[in-house]
Amino acid sequence: MITLDDIRAARARIAGGVRVTPMLQATLAREPIAPGAELWFKLECLQVTGSFKARGAMSKLRALPEEAVRRGLVTASGGNHGIAVAYAGMLAKVPTTIFVPVGVSPAKARKIESYGAKLVVGGASWFEANKDALALAATGPTYIHAFADEQVIAGQGTTALELVEQMPEIDMLVVAIGGGGLIAGMSLAAKALRPGIRVVGVQPTGAASMHDSLRAGRMVELDRVTTRVPTLAARRTEEVNFEIVRRNVDDIVLIEDDDMDAASRWLWREMNVAADPSGAATVAALMTGRIRPPAGARICALVCGAGAEGTQG
Repeated sequence: MITLDDIRAARARIAGGVRVTPMLQATLAREPIAPGAELWFKLECLQVTGSFKARGAMSKLRALPEEAVRRGLVTASGGNHGIAVAYAGMLAKVPTTIFVPVGVSPAKARKIESYGAKLVVGGASWFEANKDALALAATGPTYIHAFADEQVIAGQGTTALELVEQMPEIDMLVVAIGGGGLIAGMSLAAKALRPGIRVVGVQPTGAASMHDSLRAGRMVELDRVTTRVPTLAARRTEEVNFEIVRRNVDDIVLIEDDDMDAASRWLWREMNVAADPSGAATVAALMTGRIRPPAGARICALVCGAGAEGTQG
């Protein structure tokens, strides 16, 4: 099982390859979304590739043997992880192939290609794109899982190391969930550093795999995924993620896709932050009242991904 020491080792490993991202307090808002609480945003949307995924990709790349890197890289992604692995492949100067579902954001697809990776579009979801990625990996390239990999999870957990240093007295951490790599790493680190913290996950109703798994007490695979947000469209989590989340996450709330679009517009309108729908998921949970923080609580909501989608209007 991953430990705090593993996350600290990942932080040292990825140094120089990722940014320390800033915090922004939600003050002077015309439309406050957490009245009475002290709300901050951790802006991973300003990370080098546009999301926290750069942390996990760099952590995995720099943990690989040289021979494995030379074979090239391959992954499947809803968008952000693909950009991060493309970035890692560019730094390593090796061929990189990224499989994405047909619903991928065109802007994210262009960004993957801008890093020199080969983009392959196909399948209705990440789950289907991942089958094709695994088939290619069987021929030689090194596969990097989007969320169920210990080095990837440790890399994502470095976000919490930074956050707790920036906000030592944090009471509540709110994190979006797709496959569960981010919330696994962050919740493990946050609980180890600040045991009294409350960690709340946010997942779309159309891809509530982690939510349903925790409720059932075992991993659940969804019959179908209906969210239109591909970066959160995981049909199931994996055992490593499930076990960490089960031990460290206090609650998971569900939101609608339209809630994320509205939250993305709020972030742009009130905070001048351009976030994709997944990046705005934590804000959506606060806006809709799915999360009602107590008065005086010090809250950090992670804005995990950049994008102009949904910010207009």
